[in-house]
Amino acid sequence: MMRGYRSELQSGSNGGSPLHSRSVLGGAVVLAALALSLGACSKTPSASVEAAPSEASAAAVEAKAADPAAPATVEPAAAAGPARIGAAAPDFTLTDLDGKSVSLSQFRGKVVVLEWFNPGCPFVRAAHTAGSLKGLAEKHAGDGVVWLAINSGGAGKQGAGVDANKEGVAQFGMQHPVLVDETGKVGQLYGAERTPHMFVVNAEGVLVYKGAIDNSPDGEGQSPTGGKLVNYVDGAISAVRSGAKVSPEETKAYGCSVKYQNL
Repeated sequence: MMRGYRSELQSGSNGGSPLHSRSVLGGAVVLAALALSLGACSKTPSASVEAAPSEASAAAVEAKAADPAAPATVEPAAAAGPARIGAAAPDFTLTDLDGKSVSLSQFRGKVVVLEWFNPGCPFVRAAHTAGSLKGLAEKHAGDGVVWLAINSGGAGKQGAGVDANKEGVAQFGMQHPVLVDETGKVGQLYGAERTPHMFVVNAEGVLVYKGAIDNSPDGEGQSPTGGKLVNYVDGAISAVRSGAKVSPEETKAYGCSVKYQNL
């Protein structure tokens, strides 16, 4: 075909007829169109080559995802939160008012009650002198129940300090130790929010109750919700010792806020 077009062009240049000239012009147009088409075709492979790497990358990603040997993404562990019902009670070591170290783990095999304490809190005073905490620790001590009061008040806060706690122990006639947690780390680990805030740990070291001492938010046991006083801690201890399920396992604590150093 190309040789035919060149022949016509040569004939036109040698003075051929007008018809021949028009044929030559038409052939020139066709040749130009073919040249443009060939140029466009020559660019197509370049576009395909440019697209190829992205397709290859996508295929590689899919292959990696399908490859069982490819390492899985590991999510970071969640930060430890407050002690949970049904889980092991977090261990701790604190000093009592005489400087002696006391650890929760040393009482494994016994029921342990943790009482968040502040001798300057009106609710604590009411509960120990007239309400549900009065004589409760002594009542269960004969059954081997360990009772630990914990003061998480920061230095200089209400009820904090060894001297203030010793005065409270004498005033309330307490026979169980008060542990000092001035940094507040143990209180925050347990999620202690109020004084008093109560926690019961069974002989296996599992937390089985947390919350209020009773259902009388005046602290004195004189205004129980529903009209009947319910001592939740007394009930939890009795349930654990008899092998029954603790109910309720959790209630809303009432009282003063824990006077943490950083709050």
